[in-house]
Amino acid sequence: MINVGIIGTGFMTVAHLKAYARVPGARVAALCNPSGRNLDGDFSKVAGNVGDQAALKLDMTVVKAFRDVAALLADPDIHVVDICTPTKTHVDLSLAALAAGKHVLLEKPMARTAAEARTIAEAADAAAKRGVFLMPAMCLRFWPEYAWLKQTIVAGTYGKVMDARFRRVAQAPAWGHSHFLKGGESGGALLDLHIHDVDFLQYCFGRPQAVFASGYSKVSGAVDHVMALYHYAGGPTVSAEGSWAMTEGFGFNMAFTVNFERATVDFDSARGADAMRLIVQGVPTATLKPDGGDGYIGELKHFVECVQAGKAPGVVTPADGAAAVALCEAEEESIRTGKLVSLS
Repeated sequence: MINVGIIGTGFMTVAHLKAYARVPGARVAALCNPSGRNLDGDFSKVAGNVGDQAALKLDMTVVKAFRDVAALLADPDIHVVDICTPTKTHVDLSLAALAAGKHVLLEKPMARTAAEARTIAEAADAAAKRGVFLMPAMCLRFWPEYAWLKQTIVAGTYGKVMDARFRRVAQAPAWGHSHFLKGGESGGALLDLHIHDVDFLQYCFGRPQAVFASGYSKVSGAVDHVMALYHYAGGPTVSAEGSWAMTEGFGFNMAFTVNFERATVDFDSARGADAMRLIVQGVPTATLKPDGGDGYIGELKHFVECVQAGKAPGVVTPADGAAAVALCEAEEESIRTGKLVSLS
């Protein structure tokens, strides 16, 4: 059994707690929060923008509660540390956990800057040589609809991709800590929300040669709305929009539209049970419902299986997590300068 200690007790912790309950071979053995918030196991007032919104109350008679991170890291019964804390804490916590010999699942973004993310990635590479692994929690790679898209691109089922458009937009986050709206700490929507699609498009198409972006700040002092166009020599045409700037009451929406040579697939979370549609010429439009629950279950299952097998996670790597932060920084530079930014 893989014993997991989670640092942080906000929305992402709730999402992970629910997911771990569906991952064979893993159990949440400890929670840690220096403030003491929610260490009674009552998460009924914690909510977020995606996933299962059912209230959660954890039985703390079988879960250790820590207010001291060092004490958690010193506990020999804890095998994995799951870091669900504000971005500004990621460097210190992940480096300390790796040094303590703990496997690490690190919530996105890996760090506030690309330089910090590379520091974590380098430490993770060194730790992997002694059998200790870190995986960035880029859950979109495991989200069933997105995983279907990746597999279909690789298989070439409908020919090559001509163009792809990704969209992830929401009202300003009102849950958890106020750090989300402190752009210097969170990076705004660009780094905290849009980074999901940035990571996924690189997963599908590789690193673009250049990026051009426009955007603005509304709630955090950092970039809260971004529209980016990525240049790939010879195609495809790829764009992505991310936002925390929608008016209160809008909620949250994630979507993509991809044109293949012989089909179009369109996913829009606002359509509920009919969210994903496949259009092939001469064939009635099909509603697709890929299996797999949500992306949190998929990513945690993959990580736990890799830890059990003693091998580094392969679906998403520390270098992938750092590359996503770097591309977001390039978009920020493009917004600031109004120029195309080369990524060579």
